[in-house]
Amino acid sequence: MKRIIFFLVVLLLAIPLLSYAHTVNYQVENKGVTVRVFYGENDPASYSEYEVYGPGDDLPHQKGRTDKNGCVSFLPDRKGIWKVKVWGESEHGFHGTDVAVEIGEGLMVKGFKKPLVATHIKLFIGVSLIFGLFGVITLWRNWRGKKSG
Repeated sequence: MKRIIFFLVVLLLAIPLLSYAHTVNYQVENKGVTVRVFYGENDPASYSEYEVYGPGDDLPHQKGRTDKNGCVSFLPDRKGIWKVKVWGESEHGFHGTDVAVEIGEGLMVKGFKKPLVATHIKLFIGVSLIFGLFGVITLWRNWRGKKSG
């Protein structure tokens, strides 16, 4: 009888240990980096494939698809330059971009490389205005020359 009681006590103590192996736990933390990828202001690169590479890594740290808002979120485990490669498909075909995100102390974003157009927008606008003005003057002179001749 004592053996049966001992066996039942051991079995009752073991049940929580066995059931613990079948649970899924989670924790919500205010950490991480999010990169939003978009074609236009109101046109996110939804469900596009991406890969995230850590500093000096040849294998991806993470891969998957962006969410419906075109966001890629990842949790860096060391500082350095992290590369996010995204391949999006729009109605004009496949497009890709590489985003370099610099992670500094405390695994916080220190900076990121902006596209060439974003960093030199004033230069592009200025050159476009000069070419446009030159084109209008050339057309006007040609039209005026044909009219008088």
